[in-house]
Amino acid sequence: MAYTKYAYEYKVEDAHMGNKKYQHETRDGDVVKGVYSLHEADGTIGTDHYSADKHSGFNTEVRREVATHHVPESPFYHH
Repeated sequence: MAYTKYAYEYKVEDAHMGNKKYQHETRDGDVVKGVYSLHEADGTIGTDHYSADKHSGFNTEVRREVATHHVPESPFYHH
């Protein structure tokens, strides 16, 4: 069997559709590591850090956090 090695990533930021996600993954032989992030419609951000190898199998750590949105202050108009 041939030795496999790769790295890839992609990023989607579509403000019109509200679609924002990211993935990065590497493989070096039998070891795969990566991260996937998705901005949910409710404002939370889900991030999954994962790895897999023949000794430990597939492992993942999923985190969810509330996105912080900066709301600009309304300008004060003086008449």
